[in-house]
Amino acid sequence: MLRGRWIAMLGLCLVVAGIFAWLGQWQLGRAVQVDPTPEGATEIVRPIADVVQPGEYLTDSLVGQRVEVTGTYLPQDFLVVSSRYNDGVEGYWVTGQLRVDGTASPTSVAVAVGWAPTLEKAQAAAKKLEAEPATAAPVTVTGRLIADEGPVTPPRGSDPQTMTRMSPAALLGQWHDVDGLDVYRQYVASESASGGLADIHSSPPRQGSGVNWLNIFYAIEWAVFAGFAFYLWYRLAKDAWEKEVEEIEDARAEAAGAPSGPGGDAESGG
Repeated sequence: MLRGRWIAMLGLCLVVAGIFAWLGQWQLGRAVQVDPTPEGATEIVRPIADVVQPGEYLTDSLVGQRVEVTGTYLPQDFLVVSSRYNDGVEGYWVTGQLRVDGTASPTSVAVAVGWAPTLEKAQAAAKKLEAEPATAAPVTVTGRLIADEGPVTPPRGSDPQTMTRMSPAALLGQWHDVDGLDVYRQYVASESASGGLADIHSSPPRQGSGVNWLNIFYAIEWAVFAGFAFYLWYRLAKDAWEKEVEEIEDARAEAAGAPSGPGGDAESGG
């Protein structure tokens, strides 16, 4: 272990372990919220622009935040999303593209307008919203800001345009007038339905403890990796030592069993 090769290897292990220790400290820093969201903060209605910007991801503390946004619905973009539960009952959402007012460039946010128990009622409500003159007028929507659920492929044998997840990314693929459009990654679940739909039931998000245990487990893993770096150095050095000892013992055994000289076989040959 005092040879130059193994001292250099130890130095490399120290560097690797230092990196792992830094990563563990970084994870611990993320695990504890030094400024947690006050209880009930998500229930205060805030302008959407004060919470998140188009294209940005939403932090965990802001998921479910009540926001308001003013804009105009595009009549041709009322789409139906299936597998939506309202108070435990499965049904459908009618969603719309709300073109936000007061932005420097065209910006839209997906809005869950309301809930229907059957596909037929959801489709009828969507057509009703498309035909209503009031739909094209500016409206202020208040609701919860919820993260994208992620698009999934439609069930086998169904319409290719079928959506079973509330995903602005998937909705964007069917929206009109999207050239140069900025889009929020999140969607707003409206508190007040329109078009004859039922209000969407959306409970307040549960308040966390201020400690992210997943990050703590990651920090422990990095500490284990740092310790393994030293164990690996020890194990390699020990294996090299054991190999040298074995070679020395084999050489001694071979020397002990070798003939003493040219006449060593005289008796057996006589």
